[in-house]
Amino acid sequence: MQRAVLSLLTAFLACATLIWGSAAVVVEAAAPASLRVQVVGGDGLPVRDAVVEVHAAKAVAGPVRFPWKMGMGQKNQQFVPGTLIVAKGSTVAFPNLDTVRHSIYSFSKPARFTIELYGRDQTRTHSFPIVGSVKLGCNIHDQMRGYIRVTDTPFAGKTDHNGYVTLTGVPAGAAKVTVWHPQLRGMENESTSALNVTGAAQTHKLKVALR
Repeated sequence: MQRAVLSLLTAFLACATLIWGSAAVVVEAAAPASLRVQVVGGDGLPVRDAVVEVHAAKAVAGPVRFPWKMGMGQKNQQFVPGTLIVAKGSTVAFPNLDTVRHSIYSFSKPARFTIELYGRDQTRTHSFPIVGSVKLGCNIHDQMRGYIRVTDTPFAGKTDHNGYVTLTGVPAGAAKVTVWHPQLRGMENESTSALNVTGAAQTHKLKVALR
């Protein structure tokens, strides 16, 4: 009797160990990754303010949101920030922080619009329902240039002065990486490559050709 009980207990523990081990493997494979991407030019120097987007094969539920403000200001006759990443469908605020008036426009395919003249401490808004890159200008100040990158993935960010951006929560598996920069050579100023996300922290270096 004791031998029978001992045999059953041993079998149970072996089965439990097998199930636990299998579960651990599944969790590890499905764990979201911390992906650090560096973008460099043909000369090996880091590219600042390049937009990096990762489209994972595994869809992520829920709306796309970013922690920064959906705002493109005008200050010292410049667009601030120079490049803004927004989720598809976002409404962007355009506050005028200058002492002069501005008139914002874009001829880009994803968003063709004009915002008529408005003055200091006034704000206008515009919505961006189409994915792509939007080049901004001012009808009054020709030197002003700004860019809005409209994306449908939550895994998007802008490189720092060292060319790095870190994207968290990226699902493991096959993925597509897109780099956009206004000076990047290629159709729509984009470069796309394939990437296998391992499910653990990893660093990926991308070299792009600039004009």
